[in-house]
Parts: sequence; C-alpha cells; structure tokens
Amino acid sequence: MSDDEPAIDVDGVPRDEGADRLSAILQAIAAGQERERISIGDLLEALQHRAIGALMFIFAVPNAIPVPPGVSAVLGAPLIFLSVQLMLGRRPWLPRIISDRSLSRVDFEKVVNLAAPWLARAERLMRPRLTFLARPPAEYVIGAICLLLSIILFLPIPLGNMLPAFTICLLALGVLERDGLWVAIGVVCAIVAVLIVWGVVVALAWSAIFVISNVFGVSLSF
Repeated sequence: MSDDEPAIDVDGVPRDEGADRLSAILQAIAAGQERERISIGDLLEALQHRAIGALMFIFAVPNAIPVPPGVSAVLGAPLIFLSVQLMLGRRPWLPRIISDRSLSRVDFEKVVNLAAPWLARAERLMRPRLTFLARPPAEYVIGAICLLLSIILFLPIPLGNMLPAFTICLLALGVLERDGLWVAIGVVCAIVAVLIVWGVVVALAWSAIFVISNVFGVSLSF
C-alpha cells in the first residue's frame, strides 16, 4: 500500500484511519466473543491486508513483554518463517503445522491489553519519512536482520529474548508505517542486541572451559 492510498478492508470497502490502526484491529480481534480460541491462521487472515510488518509485530511482542505462560511459545514460532519471507519479498504465508496452533482468546486479550496502549502511542509518533529505508531493497535487509534476531530469540541464551523481540517490533512497525527513522533506530538496537548476546555466549563458553579445566583437570583453549 502506498503512502497516499486510502485504507482498504479485506472486502474492498474503505475504512477510516482509526479503524485501520494495528492497535484497533488487535483490540477488535481480542474483544470478539464468537470464538474461545484464536489460531495463528485467524491472525494471519485478519492481519494479512496490513502486510507482513503487522504479523511480525504481533508474533514478536509476546517475547518482549511479560505474558501468560505458553503464549510466547505459540506466537513466537512464525517469526523465522515471516522473516525469511520479508527478506525474499514474498507474501506472508505459514505452514499448517504453525497456522493451526492456537491460544485462548482470554490469553490473547491479555497480550493485547498489555501491548495496545504502547502500540497506540507509537502509532501516533510514526509517519512516513526516510521511506527509502523502509522499502525494497532496504526491506530485504531488514528481513535478514529480523531472521538473525529470530534465530537468537529461539536459542536458549540468557538475555536472548526480550531485546531481540523488542528490536523486531521496532523494525516491523517501521516497515509497516514506512517510517525509516524507526527502522534506523531498530538497526542500532539490533547491533546492540547481537553484541550483548555474543558477549553472553562468550562468557558462558569461558565459564564452561573454567569449570571443565578445574573439575577434570583438562586444559582447554580456543
């Protein structure tokens, strides 16, 4: 969708700007009483017209904020697939084994209630600027960065969850709103996240070497 095109709903009917906001869409999904559980496929169908940035945000945010147990495991799995698709310039798609996974509407509502106020504030601050940083080919680079962060997020590394997830949220919103300033901030955060995680990995490796050397009397070095 170009910056000057009106917001169009999935049935082709123009919508007002407030209703088109991601925060409003998520709150509407969470408030719906027609289903007890919300599947990944439901979210994919509801958010697809908002492009891949919206999907990446909603699947990354549970790892960046305190959420009910099990929520991040369900919503975190699609990130690697979506990052690859953003990197390759493809439309969002998820395999059935992921899209069929679901969580209770109550748990989803808790996530939305935590994230929506902050998302609404961010949406008021964001606007199209430095758009060359949020469009192809820069968008493909953003996808590669998000893929790296998604892999880090899935590894059992201390401090390897919240900062990468928060950074993916920034980059996803930057792409969604075509705000290159937020993309630039997200890239800086990505560099910081990778350096922190690398430092943690190196510290753990040296700790393991120290323990092995002292317990088993084996001299190890890189």
